[in-house]
Amino acid sequence: MAAQLFRDLSLGHSKRESTSTPSPPLKIMPPRKPPTITDDLPSPLGQLSINLSDSQLTLTAYEIFVAACRTSSGKPLSSSVANSSSNNNNNNSHSDSSSQNSLAIQRSLTSTAASKVKKAFGLKSPGSGSKKSPGSGSGSGQGKPKRPLTVGELMRNQMRVSEAMDSRVRRALLRISAGQVGRRIESVVVPLELMQQLKSSDFTDQQEYDEWQKRTLKVLEAGLILHPYIPLDKSNSAAQRLRQIIHAALDRPIDTGKNNESMQVLRSAVMSLANRSYDGSLTDSCHWADGIPLNLRIYEMLLQSCFDVNDESSIIDDFDELMEQIKKTWGILGLNQTYHNLCFTWVLFHRFVATGQMDLELLSDADGQLAEVAKDAKTTKDSEYSKILSSTLTSIMGWAEKRLLAYHETFDRGNVETMEGIVSLGVAAAKILVEDISNEYRRRRRTEVNVARERIETYIRSSLRTAFAQIMEKADSSRRASRNQPNALPLLAILAKDVGSLAVHEKLEFSPILKRWHPLAAGLAVATLHACYGNELKQFISGITELSPDAVQVLRAADQLEKDLVQIAVEDSVDSDDGGKAIIREMPPYEAEGAIANLVKIWIKTRIDRLKDWVDRNLQQELWSPQANQEGYAPSSVEVLRLINETLDAFFELPIPMHPALLPDLMHGLDRCLQYYVTKSKSGCGSRNSFIPTMPALTRCTIGSKFQGFGKKKDKSPNSQKRNSQVATNGDSSFGIPQLCVRINTLQWILGEFDVLEKRIITLLRNSESAREEDFSNGLASKFELSPAACLEGIQQLCEAAAYRIVFHDLSHVLLDSLYVGDPSSSRIDPYLQELERNLMFISDSVHEKIRTRIITEIMRASFDGFLLVLLAGGPSRAFSRKDSQIIEDDFKFLKELFWANGDGLPSEIIDKFATPLRSILPLFRTDTETLIEQFRRITLETYKSSARSRIPLPPTSGQWNPSEPNTLLRVLCYRNDESASRFLKKTYDLPKKL
Repeated sequence: MAAQLFRDLSLGHSKRESTSTPSPPLKIMPPRKPPTITDDLPSPLGQLSINLSDSQLTLTAYEIFVAACRTSSGKPLSSSVANSSSNNNNNNSHSDSSSQNSLAIQRSLTSTAASKVKKAFGLKSPGSGSKKSPGSGSGSGQGKPKRPLTVGELMRNQMRVSEAMDSRVRRALLRISAGQVGRRIESVVVPLELMQQLKSSDFTDQQEYDEWQKRTLKVLEAGLILHPYIPLDKSNSAAQRLRQIIHAALDRPIDTGKNNESMQVLRSAVMSLANRSYDGSLTDSCHWADGIPLNLRIYEMLLQSCFDVNDESSIIDDFDELMEQIKKTWGILGLNQTYHNLCFTWVLFHRFVATGQMDLELLSDADGQLAEVAKDAKTTKDSEYSKILSSTLTSIMGWAEKRLLAYHETFDRGNVETMEGIVSLGVAAAKILVEDISNEYRRRRRTEVNVARERIETYIRSSLRTAFAQIMEKADSSRRASRNQPNALPLLAILAKDVGSLAVHEKLEFSPILKRWHPLAAGLAVATLHACYGNELKQFISGITELSPDAVQVLRAADQLEKDLVQIAVEDSVDSDDGGKAIIREMPPYEAEGAIANLVKIWIKTRIDRLKDWVDRNLQQELWSPQANQEGYAPSSVEVLRLINETLDAFFELPIPMHPALLPDLMHGLDRCLQYYVTKSKSGCGSRNSFIPTMPALTRCTIGSKFQGFGKKKDKSPNSQKRNSQVATNGDSSFGIPQLCVRINTLQWILGEFDVLEKRIITLLRNSESAREEDFSNGLASKFELSPAACLEGIQQLCEAAAYRIVFHDLSHVLLDSLYVGDPSSSRIDPYLQELERNLMFISDSVHEKIRTRIITEIMRASFDGFLLVLLAGGPSRAFSRKDSQIIEDDFKFLKELFWANGDGLPSEIIDKFATPLRSILPLFRTDTETLIEQFRRITLETYKSSARSRIPLPPTSGQWNPSEPNTLLRVLCYRNDESASRFLKKTYDLPKKL
């Protein structure tokens, strides 16, 4: 009975036909080719892990369709029945050749049978012109009545399957049905059964059979191993066997005889894999084509058959009946209405893209189908579905946004009608992605996100920025063309006019479309243009150094453009909740006065930078030589102040109404510039610490003889070598004492000129047209702040550097290298005092009188420091007995008297202040050794919290000499020419006698 039923309803054949005159033979048709793709748009439904072409998938889809629809695909189409009589009346109107090709293929285009589903989706039928649908041809040349076209024949024609292929499949399925009465098609592995039934003799030649078998085996591999419905364990033995069989068959075809051992092994492996279930229970359904993405790609091929082969953007007339049959494949493919909606959305959208992107009805169909997908997305929790949904929507949205992010390039008067549909698609896809798929959206309050508005805002901003860049280029070309013409407009004046025209075009053409999703579309557009032009305006202003006619023209054009843009924004925002305040806030005004102020600030910066460069160049050439500077200060200082005066004059001559407001900017720049000059003037001169030598390691004296080998060249003071290495970098003639005096005088001269400068600024400010009394009454705007402080700091640093250079570098040979070396009585301070006095006379004659006391005080302090360094860190070439203390005290007295100069030198209170540390330490040299040791032991233990029994720690060198400081006492012991001191140091610290 099943065989009889299948035979009755087989594709394109009936019992009645078997006894009647056969129809003219059909021309073998090649597989259906996909429409020409104008965009690179890969399928988001998934890529197969095996090489199955679209034509191979189409053949597989057709086999599944025939198997699934075996009980219903043989009924006549309603449109064919409705047109059979009209075809009889016109059967002599076409030539024999025409009837041969169209009799069984084409169906009437004059069908009156309306599709309910097509009406519901607005799906378009092919036009009634010269284009023909399958099965729509006229009667045969012999005038015989035309047999009504069946659903199966329609599907074969739509999928471009050859009659031979169709006949083979039907015969095989007939035999399968006869042998498996009562079995549901879902329990049959169709490719396996086809392999069992079809032999090489059923094909034209062996090559065709081999290709068919390879394709069938690939389908089995894809459905059972690569993309199974139920995830597959890698160690599954059936899968391994099947893979081995398939790969072997690619080289040598399988003998598919029923009792053949290889076929039995193949069947065993296939059925073992196909009958698997999640819980391991037995099931009457086979899973071989319901794994993602194989099932979706096969279904995509089936849905492609719904489009007219002669009008690829149109749905066929018999869409309802064909779709009714296609849905019967859901059982085999594991699909449902939800997956169908998603796949059909993609197919409709892809067809719109592929056929030129001009068919409004097809675009509307895709948009309508996407609305069904949106409903499904809110209720479907299937994770696999969500992945495919996300991929599909991302592809649709990506394609749409590629056009919408530059819609001024994409749409013009010829295709602007498609813009609304494309926007709708893009926004709908984005909403589903965000609202129904995004986890982040679920975590946030939905009122915080308006997906449609956000997307439209993105499209508007991006597209207008792109359009602005294009008109900018156009304006530049226009300016270059008119460069030699009189009164030619500047670039930004031309651009302002073009931006205004673009804003009007946007308001009239695009904003009415976009307003459906964003109520402030026009306002947002002009705000974007306002920002774009504003950026160019800022760059324009930054490129000029002074106000010019071009600058005035640009600022006026910008002002007019701003008024026009604001007017559009205000009109667009009349009905908004905030009255357009949010949009207006995005349009900060092009304040002409502010622009002028910025120009002046740029002018100021240019002048200051130029002045700074001048300082760099001239200070590199400055000699700081007393012979070249009769006034005692550097010529560069006079020149820098002259340039500052010129800059002030030029500033007050600028034709601007805001001198008082911008004067602080100028003053700050000039102040920083003078500060820079001062900093560079003292750079490289060193400081106090640059000249103080590193202290030598502690040693103990050799008792019984004075400094061993004194006078021999090999015993040169080791710390003098260290000292020389420190000051070697200061050997440049520009850093000698005469040069340092010129530097000091220069800073002092600049310091005295600040009052003159500030009074002159007040006068210039009072004479400016925009000045008000409060602008100069407090005088703050005209004050120098940084540079006077820098001068004072620089003078102090240079005085210290000069003082310590004299003592520790220039006079080191009579102080550090010779004072008290060997026998203190024969190497006293007199040579140092003589040299020092000559230096003091030179300093007094060279420096400004206001600086004289300060620098001589620094020389005195350096001398006291040097004297202490000789006593406490003079190295193993020095040793002192108690009787030497009187010599030391007398020499210190002579040193102080030199600076007092019988009352003509430094005040005695200043001398006493700096002599205090030395005066407190000198008594230690009179103190007996045992008292010193006991005092050292007690103070050290107290300082470091050590017990009397523990070892006395070695106190570190602090450099802060003091009679109650452990390191000071230790150093006095180190230089004590006494046996007790030497034993104590040997026992306590194991100090050596020499370095």
